[in-house]
Amino acid sequence: MNRERATSLGREPHGSSDDSDLLDFSANANPEVPDGVERVYRAAFETARTYPPEPPDAFRAAAADYVDCDPEQVVPTPGGLAAIRLAVSLAVDDGDTALLPAPSFGEYAREVRLRGGEPAFVDADRVLDADPRGHALAVVCTPNNPTGTGYDRDALLAFAERCRETDTVLLVDEAFLGFTERESLARTDGVVVARALTKLFGLPGIRAGFAVATGDLGAALRGARRTWNLSAPALATGEYCLRQEGFVRDTHERVRLERERLRDALSERYEVAPSEAPFLLLDVGDRDVDRVVERARDRGVAIRDARSFRGLDSHVRVAVRRPAENDRLLAALGVGGGGAGEGGSDGDGGVESDV
Repeated sequence: MNRERATSLGREPHGSSDDSDLLDFSANANPEVPDGVERVYRAAFETARTYPPEPPDAFRAAAADYVDCDPEQVVPTPGGLAAIRLAVSLAVDDGDTALLPAPSFGEYAREVRLRGGEPAFVDADRVLDADPRGHALAVVCTPNNPTGTGYDRDALLAFAERCRETDTVLLVDEAFLGFTERESLARTDGVVVARALTKLFGLPGIRAGFAVATGDLGAALRGARRTWNLSAPALATGEYCLRQEGFVRDTHERVRLERERLRDALSERYEVAPSEAPFLLLDVGDRDVDRVVERARDRGVAIRDARSFRGLDSHVRVAVRRPAENDRLLAALGVGGGGAGEGGSDGDGGVESDV
């Protein structure tokens, strides 16, 4: 990694509000966590007094069961972004190009540039139709962030085959796949799958995730992984969460129902993209995005200004939370009557027209 490049590249903006007075819809992590997870985390203190097991076989076994692969193919990482960085670092060298979806997660391009590569952007809706020839890396985020677009498995496999034919590493970011019924691409040759516990299990601060890859690619990832790169509490918590099948089922159902309820309501006022993720992308049209974000904040709700995503200039992104919290979001965005008494309406009982 070049020092001057690292110095010149700024940080990518992300969702999440540090204001405890705001209900945070700008981040897209699950507001629920599995029962018993705090107990597991606290119990891991004693194991933290020694180095974690190397390799962490129990965590790898749980992750392998979760995505249906061989434990040997699992490479534990401190969060999904660390898995992405590891894959990019092995695939991209100075002067290489990487095929990246847009709009999508900004860290892909940043990691490529850190390695001296150049992003080649393609519309996220058509990324699977793109020609990977000549690119060292191709990236697909499924469901895509921030659009919520899910991709057909057969189409993904066909794209993976084209990538293999052109010696292009395919990185599939499945950070939000756990919110869907879609099957992971783990075990697919030539593919690096990146997964995180951040989103589905509501634990962004734990920093636990993993990559999955087969063959020589998997061997390279295992060789490049830092020893002891997950703490003992992160390993214990991750292993526990990955085995909570009931929690995952309940989350699927809640998110599905609430996402559709929110989409129906918000569509009265905004253009809302179809989504398979725990968030919705809203086109606010000719309204001022800053004004929409500020008015929501004035009403106690933080939403994500999505203009930081490439190609979006009139959009915000909102998370899907619990039902009562979602009512507050609707009121803050001037939709529906439920929850308006919790700060959603203006003093005269009406809602300002620019929100």
